[in-house]
Formats: sequence, C-alpha cells, structure tokens
Amino acid sequence: MPATVRQLTPADRAEWEPLWKGYQTFYKTDIPASTTDATWQRFHDPAEPMWAFGAFDDGRMVGIVHAIQHRSTWTVGDYIYLQDLFVDPATRGTGAGRVLIERVYALAKERGASRVHWLTHETNDTAMLLYDRIADKSGFIQYRKVL
Repeated sequence: MPATVRQLTPADRAEWEPLWKGYQTFYKTDIPASTTDATWQRFHDPAEPMWAFGAFDDGRMVGIVHAIQHRSTWTVGDYIYLQDLFVDPATRGTGAGRVLIERVYALAKERGASRVHWLTHETNDTAMLLYDRIADKSGFIQYRKVL
C-alpha cells in the first residue's frame, strides 16, 4: 500500500529535517541553516504561498515535497512549482514519490492553478522513469545566473 500524505505541521520538523538533508546530499548542495529556518517558517505562515507535505509509512515520514504557488504571464491561473521532492532511498519504488506528486496535483486543483511544473537533474534517471509516466516533458532547458 502506498504511503499516506499530509501537510506538515511545525511539530514535524524533527522528521522532516533528515529528509531535507538527504535531498541536499543527493543534489550535492548545502543550504545554510538560516535559509532552512526561514523556509520552514514560510511553510507554516498562511500568508506565504508555500507548502510542505510528508509521505508516511506506518507512522514514519519517508518522503517530502514542497510546493510554491506563483503567477504566470501565460495563463490567468497561477502555477504550482513542485520543489524538493525526496523519498528515503530505502522506501523508493513503493509509490511514495508518486503520492507526493499527486498531492501537489491536488493542491493545484484546490488553488485553481493551471499547471504544476518541476525540474530534475538530467542524471536523475530513476526519478524520470516515474515523471515520464505522470507528466509531460516541456522541452525547455533551464538557464540561470546565481546572484
């Protein structure tokens, strides 16, 4: 049976943080503690268009996903950016990633958004096997300038 998903509460931080660190390790990055603290606060501020969800298996958090709502010049409806999807490596292949993505799809429908979008690294072959089944590739290539 796939994991159950719910929105995270401030009391979930101790279980969320190891998964957040695992995500950073996977992408070979180290986000400062001050940024992590600010992000966690934003998830729980009703004025912020950001959400954090956790996937739970037998009461244990096994995956996380974050979502950010933003405007678009291409549609009247906002977009939801699915960010930071991570499932504990020991739990991969159980459907936890899929139910986390589906929860973000549901959030987008609840919020009247017209699109959910996300990025992954070109080497993330395992995740792309799932993504190719439940979403469409846009064909766009990301460019960025870190400031």
